[in-house]
Amino acid sequence: MTPDFLDLLRRVDTPTVCNAIEVVQGKRGFNAFTRGTMQCSDVSQPVVGYAVTAQIAALKPPPEAPEVIRARRMAYYKAMHDAPKPSVAVIEDLDFPDCIGAYWGEVNTTIHKGFGMSGALTNGVMRDLGDLPPGFPVIAGSVGPSHGFVHVRSLGEPVTVFGLHVAQGALIHADRHGAVVIPPAVLPDLHKGIEKLLATERLILDPARMPGFDFNAFELAWTAFEKART
Repeated sequence: MTPDFLDLLRRVDTPTVCNAIEVVQGKRGFNAFTRGTMQCSDVSQPVVGYAVTAQIAALKPPPEAPEVIRARRMAYYKAMHDAPKPSVAVIEDLDFPDCIGAYWGEVNTTIHKGFGMSGALTNGVMRDLGDLPPGFPVIAGSVGPSHGFVHVRSLGEPVTVFGLHVAQGALIHADRHGAVVIPPAVLPDLHKGIEKLLATERLILDPARMPGFDFNAFELAWTAFEKART
């Protein structure tokens, strides 16, 4: 990603990216997105970056020896620290839909932000909503008070978050609407696709915002809009 392209991705919402992918593909039917309603800790900016994946669980104590659990957790933090930037922590809670372990609280979000990561995407739990650091959005499955017996179960494996399958290194765009995985094949043309989509939407939005907008004006604008969109 060029700096200009990254800046553009950080200025548009996830529905825009989702639609722009279809513009590039020239058809509808793109389906690499989350299903259901998610919670977002910071609506001021989207999360953009390459996925660093892991799985956690919290309902029961881990069955392995403490030194094994600690070694895996340290390997997890090392992977998050070393990941190519921009990066996003994509964490599958294996307890879903009965998640209780708020992995994303003040301490963990501050650590990940300090590592230079862009944010987190999870089907699990977040907490400490008034104390999370700015500039590190968490898109989560729920909000809750406890960390339970939260521990890392795997690192770097494919994960699933609200129906979205995410492989290590996948390019993520996420906000309060949910998340998408941007297909590598569309990347060369996605910048132009987003610009085309925004220009197409203005064909209907600009007239609709003008004083005196009536059905005749709508019909003319909608005809132009239909011809231009995917």
